[in-house]
Amino acid sequence: MPPVTDAFAAFGLPGTPGSDTFWAAARGPVSIPAGDGGWVTLFLWRGSEAAIAFESWSEQVPLRRWGGTDCWYAQVSMPARLRVTYQFLVADEAYADPFNPVGGGADRSVASAPDAPDQPHWPVVGADDVLPLPGTRLRWNSARLGGRRTVRVHPAGGGGPVVLLLDGDDWLYLHPAMAAFDSAVSGGAMPPVTLVFLPAKDRAAEFGAGSGLWEAVRDELLPLVAESGVTAELDRLVVAGQSLGGLSALNAALELPGLVSRVACQSGSFWWTPDAKDLADPLDGPVGGAVAARLRERPDLTGLRVAFDVGEHEPRMLPHCALVEALAEEAGATVRVSRSASGHDRAGWRHALLRDVAWALGDEPQPLAHLATARQ
Repeated sequence: MPPVTDAFAAFGLPGTPGSDTFWAAARGPVSIPAGDGGWVTLFLWRGSEAAIAFESWSEQVPLRRWGGTDCWYAQVSMPARLRVTYQFLVADEAYADPFNPVGGGADRSVASAPDAPDQPHWPVVGADDVLPLPGTRLRWNSARLGGRRTVRVHPAGGGGPVVLLLDGDDWLYLHPAMAAFDSAVSGGAMPPVTLVFLPAKDRAAEFGAGSGLWEAVRDELLPLVAESGVTAELDRLVVAGQSLGGLSALNAALELPGLVSRVACQSGSFWWTPDAKDLADPLDGPVGGAVAARLRERPDLTGLRVAFDVGEHEPRMLPHCALVEALAEEAGATVRVSRSASGHDRAGWRHALLRDVAWALGDEPQPLAHLATARQ
């Protein structure tokens, strides 16, 4: 163990770990360069034994205690350009990082490597902040799906084409999508849009093919949106989804092309097959899953405009996504492909969401274009 006085000096933290001087200067997470081009990142926790849980990037990392103090820490090797959601686990409770001002919900924080790309338009939101909610609230009592759910609607810039955000509650309560879209619209990065935040009751059931979700959206939800009094251009509907939501968004375009012709898909779960749940590791199944099988039948996708994005930190997703991207283009879709500095994590998907919705609408100004490599 190094001398107490310089234990964390490389991270810019003075004083004896656990002392008042040390805690007064504590901040986190703090990264320094590693020899492999990545980063060594210091996470701090004050109190009792804890571990760090990262979202879809790493196994849990137990914290070490500094001597007999209340200082618990971990030095984690992180790759370049990573942005990741994490939380501290203490006994059976989860906590945000009290030393990190960037939250991702009440019990989560977001860590960004120093070289992680900026995310224009997304405000910094602390774990204790309460995000504002759209003023228009729809009560959707679905006969097709069963049950009742609350759908929020927000006209960014006065409203325009409808952007249907799957997993809408995450974009309402964990990540400030309403503020981000408002900023993008006011800054000229996209035209005015009407956001529809669609919550999921059972993601696995609703986002798989043949669930009836999209018939219910067409026949029940969109008429409610049209009658809400908010400007809503349904002829330019964009469906935006991530993971299973990305899978569902593309399935919507395949199943109901007259309804969905514009898709923004981040890290689509294209490993999915009807029996994937029975596999020990679903990603070991057929490459491209059920969607690739369907695209091999060469449906006519000439009216489809779809932006695909997958994270450079989720390598096992790449073969599945790459095959679906290629087959969609071969079937006639207008395709944009990008690889973002992201894992399988909304903290990393945020920039791609704005950028790809703007592109799907046929309007991609320079401020949102600089991170993508396109194949159109």
